[in-house]
Amino acid sequence: MNWILLIIAGLFEVAFASCLGKAKETSGSEMYWWYAGFLVSLTISMVLLVKATQSIPIGTAYAVWTGIGAVGTALIGILFFKDPASFWRVFFLTTLIASIVGLKWVSHQQ
Repeated sequence: MNWILLIIAGLFEVAFASCLGKAKETSGSEMYWWYAGFLVSLTISMVLLVKATQSIPIGTAYAVWTGIGAVGTALIGILFFKDPASFWRVFFLTTLIASIVGLKWVSHQQ
């Protein structure tokens, strides 16, 4: 169950980073709504991360959480914010995904 919470926490990390990106592109009251979304997403992400670390080693949980956030945010950047999608960028995102899966697999072996 805590692995599911950790994955959801990582997705909320993607959400709070995406809200920052949208807030940068907007102004006025719309910008403040995106900042509110950032704060809500940040809070949920942190609470779920804390809950997940009750049974998952902190080093593994943090690496998986940040990995999900990094990959997800990079993909959102490519898909919605016109970030470049070069071969090497996609290659290293793929290796990051493989590392996250590897960490989960290794944590079950102990």
